[in-house]
Amino acid sequence: MAAPEAVGDSDFQSKVLEAPTPVLVDFWAEWCGPCKMIAPIVDELAEEYDGRVGFAKVDVDANPMTPGQFGIRGIPTLLVFKDGAEVGRIVGFRPKSDLAAALDQALNGA
Repeated sequence: MAAPEAVGDSDFQSKVLEAPTPVLVDFWAEWCGPCKMIAPIVDELAEEYDGRVGFAKVDVDANPMTPGQFGIRGIPTLLVFKDGAEVGRIVGFRPKSDLAAALDQALNGA
């Protein structure tokens, strides 16, 4: 069963930026209502894209350096990385189809 992996400031480089596949990173916090609403959607996508896309979650309260590095101003914010570069950004709660479109775009190189 594929599931998003908890990633922090100390391992973001190795787990996300150096990943061999695109990675969707969910920046979230325990107190964030919309984050809790989007979490099941991210879990579903992790299953559907298993083996093709990596999934990570960064707790912004426990890991303040990484969100600052990427200009995260509000949560939930989901970034898609490919070959170490940000190739997609989704801010706020959005439907599953929007997240899937960002992943498909990263996979297809568009």
